[in-house]
Amino acid sequence: MNVFDEKKADLERHELMMGRERGRLAVALDLLTDSLILVGQHGVYCPSSRNPGRPALDLEAVLSGMEGAKTLIQSVMESIRAEREARAAGAASRAADPGL
Repeated sequence: MNVFDEKKADLERHELMMGRERGRLAVALDLLTDSLILVGQHGVYCPSSRNPGRPALDLEAVLSGMEGAKTLIQSVMESIRAEREARAAGAASRAADPGL
């Protein structure tokens, strides 16, 4: 089963609220967040043998990569939102001043 089948309801809901691209990015962000929680819990129960207060080095690398992916997804979502708002504002100003 692929992600489109597994997350069908979430995809439909988010795509309806945010549009196709941002909706899919939102579901991807939710999946990353859930995965980060699971990896974080694993880090609590499987601490580093060298430094018991920190997760194992492999978990730190995974957490770092996932946090980076979340940041990139959030920046794309914000960029798409800003473009959409700019287009809407442009359309509104053209409607208000038909001479443009």
